[in-house]
Amino acid sequence: MSAMADVRPALIGHLKDLHLPTVRECYEDTARRAERETLSYERYLLEVISRECEQRRKSRVQRLLRESALPLEKSLENFNVRRLPTKAQRQLRTLLEGGFLDRKENVLVFGNPGSGKSHLLTGLAQELVVARERRMHFTKCSLLMQDLLAAKRDLRLSREIKRLGRYEGLIIDDLGYLQQTRDDMEVIFTLLAERYERGSVLMTSNLQFSKWEGIFKDAMMTAAAIDRLVHHCVIVELNIPSYRAEEAKKNQQADSQAEGQ
Repeated sequence: MSAMADVRPALIGHLKDLHLPTVRECYEDTARRAERETLSYERYLLEVISRECEQRRKSRVQRLLRESALPLEKSLENFNVRRLPTKAQRQLRTLLEGGFLDRKENVLVFGNPGSGKSHLLTGLAQELVVARERRMHFTKCSLLMQDLLAAKRDLRLSREIKRLGRYEGLIIDDLGYLQQTRDDMEVIFTLLAERYERGSVLMTSNLQFSKWEGIFKDAMMTAAAIDRLVHHCVIVELNIPSYRAEEAKKNQQADSQAEGQ
């Protein structure tokens, strides 16, 4: 004990200099256990360093989750994957590996309102952050458009697009959900053009490509946007009923049965 007390101040000082807070917190208790269990010096060192690495990984994940702006309540844990078509289930398993981010591929999810498009993408993104420490960012299309328009007005559009370029995957939710003007959609097109082959776009829409001219208000811009998105792309189609409608129907049936009793 006295030997430990003699070196303790110097050791703590060095651990502070090296920015090893977890080692600083656990090295004494771990040393006591190492003595009891006659662990080798190497096993002891592995133990304290492993704890430091694990705590750093947890801190990185928490920081990435904060930066992602993902709605954390929409995870894959509370998503009924079995509702997905068989092809979409296979696609999800592949996407969870994260290779599409390395290849700068896009992911487009189409389906009717309530089919689970947003939940599927946000759940996928959360898994990529937690399990693989990938940099993701979530935004509603309408909010993204407002931010880009404000940046354009303030002559900092390129800077804002560069900021979004830090993320390996940019989730744009609900493209075409609200009607916008041609000028509004030009900033979205500019973003898509700048991210082309530089970063992945993950997008949900309830409108098929044939109706996108109603979104971008211009045939040439529509064709160019679709071309950039689908060149390197995974298209997931959710041709399934609305989850919310199904839940409402089940609740209505349950209420009717309760009243009948």
